[in-house]
Amino acid sequence: MSRSGNCYDNAPMESFFHTSKAELVRQCRWTTQAEARQALFG
Repeated sequence: MSRSGNCYDNAPMESFFHTSKAELVRQCRWTTQAEARQALFG
């Protein structure tokens, strides 16, 4: 970890979450949490 205020440590995770939201989360509706978990991780 670098000093506070340095954005480079967080950039890969921010990119991952942005991509997952844009490609999957905003396009689908699930009825249960298990269905959402399966779509994201399975």
